[in-house]
Amino acid sequence: MAEKQLRILVTGAGRGIGRSIVDQLKKNPLQHKIAVTARTESELTAAVAGATGETLVIPADATDSAVPQKIIDTVISQWGGIDAIFLNAGEAQVLPIEQTTDDVWNHILNLNTTAPMRFLRSATPQMKEQKFGRVIVIASIAGLMGEGFVTAYTASKHAVIGLVRSAAVELQKYGITVNALCPGYVDTPMLTKGLEVSAQRTGKTINELREVLAAKQPGGRLLTADEVAEAALSFIDSDGTGQALWLDAATKKFY
Repeated sequence: MAEKQLRILVTGAGRGIGRSIVDQLKKNPLQHKIAVTARTESELTAAVAGATGETLVIPADATDSAVPQKIIDTVISQWGGIDAIFLNAGEAQVLPIEQTTDDVWNHILNLNTTAPMRFLRSATPQMKEQKFGRVIVIASIAGLMGEGFVTAYTASKHAVIGLVRSAAVELQKYGITVNALCPGYVDTPMLTKGLEVSAQRTGKTINELREVLAAKQPGGRLLTADEVAEAALSFIDSDGTGQALWLDAATKKFY
């Protein structure tokens, strides 16, 4: 990973992929400074427990339009800058398209697309001044292809990949890279929540549905949060930008 200590923010850090990113950052001998944010303070406190470097716990709701700027300002005020952001907070709701209300649509787009834009917008001036920055968005394979019963989620992930590609073009000359990781199905609490809804709709068990999803992936298995975290962290050392890379469960390679 990086050769110097970095000031890093992880959103959606309390569970799932975000928690795994924090866990792997804590193991780095450079003792990176880690700021974490999500809605549940107790989960954030548990996530940074045992860290040997400095940490910041910032409980907040990323869908509040003022929150991303406040979080970025807090990190910069505390540490004098911000070097990397892992934009991981996200949500899906499993619904047929005719039941996807405006409220559902707006909520999912706000959390999965608009909030990342606000974090990126807020961090850009400082990263430009530093002439260095790494922005990594945890998107989804749903951002590269269609998926039934998650229309709002799929649209939001397509949109956030557009954000990544556009921002990468604009910010590359300042030493800032912006990339998206697009994993397939990952064994996380969010997936389990979606399976519970699907089980009610289909009459199948959660385990049956889990097996169906696993069979769709190369290698016939779900990705783990740790595998996704490891892949996401690799973007810190890369000069590549504007990428939306699919993570293969069979080989753990990017495409």
